[in-house]
Amino acid sequence: MNGLMTTDEAADYLALSARHVRRLVAERRIAFRRFGTRVRFSLEDLNEYIEASRVVPITASGVWRDLREVS
Repeated sequence: MNGLMTTDEAADYLALSARHVRRLVAERRIAFRRFGTRVRFSLEDLNEYIEASRVVPITASGVWRDLREVS
């Protein structure tokens, strides 16, 4: 394997449907490489997408800190 994944392989890796991965590509929300009409994904790009999708939980102290910054 040359380190690049197909849409179906990337979908399996991300635990998403292939249709959703194609939508991410169309919306330019995920990095990819295009070879003619073929789209391929590197493991590094998929891991970056996973990390960028991370949502940090809200804590009570964080809410109060943010409120103080607003006032």
